[in-house]
Formats: sequence, C-alpha cells, structure tokens
Amino acid sequence: MQKLAQIITKIIDFFYRPFDRWISEQLFRYAACGGGNMVLDWVLYFLIYNFVIGHEIVNLQFSVFSIQFTQAITPHIATLCIVFPITLLTGFWLQKYVTFTASRLNGWRQLMRYITIVAVNLAVNYFGLKLCVETFGWYPTPSKMLITVVTIAISYFGQKYYSFRVNKQSLNE
Repeated sequence: MQKLAQIITKIIDFFYRPFDRWISEQLFRYAACGGGNMVLDWVLYFLIYNFVIGHEIVNLQFSVFSIQFTQAITPHIATLCIVFPITLLTGFWLQKYVTFTASRLNGWRQLMRYITIVAVNLAVNYFGLKLCVETFGWYPTPSKMLITVVTIAISYFGQKYYSFRVNKQSLNE
C-alpha cells in the first residue's frame, strides 16, 4: 500500500508544478485526493444505484429479542449506506498516506478523528440544506454548492489541525 501511495503522490506532484506559486503542495495534494475520492464516490453511487440496487426499495428484516422488524429503505439512501463506508476509508487512506504524511499520531486515533470531522461535515450538510432550502427558500443545488465550500474548509482545517496534526516534537524525532 505504501508503494501505491508513493505512485499517487508522484502523479499529483507532477501536476502540482504549474500551481506551486499560488498554493501549497499540501493543499494541492488535499484537493487532488479529495477530488479523486469525490469522483470515486460519484461513480460507485451511479453503478450501485443503477446496477446493484436497481432503483428498488430495500427491505431490511431483523429481530431484537425475538421481535421481528422490517425497515424499508429508499434506493438512494440504501446506495449511500453502501458507498459511504467505502469512500470514507479511501478518503482516510489518501489523506493519511498522500496528503498529511508528517503526522505521527496513532493510525486508529487518526481514523477516529477523521470520522469525527466527516460526521461534523454530514451535520453541516444536513442542517445547512434544511436552513437554505426549507427556511430561506433557496434552490437545492446552489445551496448544496455553497455548503460544499463551507464543508471543504471545515474538512481541510479539521484534517490538518486535528485528525493528522503534526506535533513539533514529532518533527524533531
């Protein structure tokens, strides 16, 4: 996996050269990894929604203390439930091994912190859409675009200073 991370880093760094005057290498790597993971999310979502779930409602059946429960899940939410863990893990891996490589925090601690930032972004998306669309009456797509700008900033600074933070002590080792 480390070899794959090195290959991805070299590819990203090749395309970074024309932009090195305007943005930092770390920010460029973050954008490239995040953008790549977003495209992966879109492709997986399209494929699973159209060819696995097949636009059908998914009925989950489970029992608790011998009581049977059935829960119907809409196809778009079922697809999200399948795709989200995949892109959560690929996004974490890319940020850990390509973007924020100087962090010496324990990997599990990084993952838990990464999940925390992702959860914050999910909440910002949910409540931001509720506010913009249902309260302000704005169109959903421009609302989502505006909220995406906010969540990108939250995510970058959260990952840099929380999930993958670099201690001054770890740099001296």
